[in-house]
Amino acid sequence: MHHSWSKSDFEISTDPVRIDVDLVHEFLTNSYWAQGIPVETVRRSIENSICFGIYHGRQQVGFARIITDQATFAYLADVFVLPSHRGRGLSRWLMECIVGHPDLQGLRRWMLATRDAHGLYAQFGFTAVKKPDRWMELHRPDVYANIDGHAVAKK
Repeated sequence: MHHSWSKSDFEISTDPVRIDVDLVHEFLTNSYWAQGIPVETVRRSIENSICFGIYHGRQQVGFARIITDQATFAYLADVFVLPSHRGRGLSRWLMECIVGHPDLQGLRRWMLATRDAHGLYAQFGFTAVKKPDRWMELHRPDVYANIDGHAVAKK
């Protein structure tokens, strides 16, 4: 079941059919967190997540996705609003829709990583990891530069 919310001239929808994969890829491949990500990886990530698109008419202007088991855990990823539509409260509204989504209620833990949006996420209860010594990661920052053993040209 897909959900949608409307506000003024904007809509947020979880219908994956509406996601403009090329737009999401274009933004992500130029982002600090997913630079050089292949379009097929973006497509697969969308297929395996709960995605939220922000739309102004038919044009997609924002995106976020949740990786979750819908029972105990959710990871918020790939959140963005296009520069042309920033400053209108869309990020805050997007977060309201995400944390209010019926399939994401009662989760024990939510996680995310951000370089510069701490203020936004703090409004929704996100804090720094309280016991970082308990957390571990396997981080492969150059994974998109070497897909299937073949170097990928960077822009």
